[in-house]
Amino acid sequence: MDWQYIALSSVYALAMVVVVMTFAGYSVMVERKVAAWIQGRPGPNRTTIPLIAAIPVLGRWIQRLGLIQLPADGAKFLFKEDPVPAHVNKPYYFLAPCLALAPALITMVMLPFGQYTDADGVARPLMLCNVDTGFLFMFAISSLGVYGIILAGWAANSKYPFLGAIRGSAQLISYELTMGLAVIPVVLATAAPGVDNPLNLFTVVQQQGGWWNLFLQPLGAFLFLVAIFAEANRQPFDMPESETDLVGGFHTEYGSFKFGLFFVGEYGHMIIGSSLFILFFLGGWNLPFVSMEALGTGWLVTAAGVATFLAKLFFMVFFFVWVRWTVPRFRYDQVMQLGWGKLLPLAIVNLFLYFILYAVKG
Repeated sequence: MDWQYIALSSVYALAMVVVVMTFAGYSVMVERKVAAWIQGRPGPNRTTIPLIAAIPVLGRWIQRLGLIQLPADGAKFLFKEDPVPAHVNKPYYFLAPCLALAPALITMVMLPFGQYTDADGVARPLMLCNVDTGFLFMFAISSLGVYGIILAGWAANSKYPFLGAIRGSAQLISYELTMGLAVIPVVLATAAPGVDNPLNLFTVVQQQGGWWNLFLQPLGAFLFLVAIFAEANRQPFDMPESETDLVGGFHTEYGSFKFGLFFVGEYGHMIIGSSLFILFFLGGWNLPFVSMEALGTGWLVTAAGVATFLAKLFFMVFFFVWVRWTVPRFRYDQVMQLGWGKLLPLAIVNLFLYFILYAVKG
């Protein structure tokens, strides 16, 4: 057994989890600041640490931007009193928050976020686990997040959480079909002659180059984007929570650190969904009309690719937040009608159109 390989892989995995979860955590801060900007107020700008506040100019800007708000909120969730209602099913009640967060952590190791050129001149992905059927694995694992919602609603032994869990499961089934059908044309576009692994995420990005699938498959990109909103339970598709009629939905009976796990898990799934959209339709780490391979090799090109990917990810997070504070929440019947009556037929038509197109192209 190669212990050195295991140790390095463990360190890389831990680093990946820390980076992505930090990004997911600070997405909360971005959400609060963007919401404040949309509503014409400053947002969090008071939380600070004495040592940081003592820095002449930097400390004031860190405070104004609310960068200390994330560790403050994390400490609050960690040290608050954590009451457990007497009527809950305790084993599943404690398991549900972990099950909601775990899929987001597992799928992170499958995300390529850049590329480098090895000593033999071969492009390699910057990722922890390069699997030939990468995106199928991503779909399979990420879809397990809804089981945390179902388990939380059932274990709470309360009407509102149970209704939220039922809504979450129905919404997953409704929009998972649209998401899968929207991606099949991407696989067809990737499966060019000589391509061995069209289901590999790195191969998908390489085949796009600078010509993003967003330009070539705009309808598929739109369908996939809407499905991501529904899968991540983001407004206007936050039916499992729906504070106006279900109090807090599936996590009504949760508080303190367990509620924090649900919270971070939601943003983790938003980061994963945004990353998949970037890989499938926004060219990954490639610039529009310019692939990174055309720019040459070296660590500067690799760093530029990673920076490009992170910039696209930041834009996607901003877009998620902007939609939440702009579009009102749908009714539950509207969500179901949109999924089954409009998006699914559009996804089927889109798939058949690309079947015909690639059949004609030969």
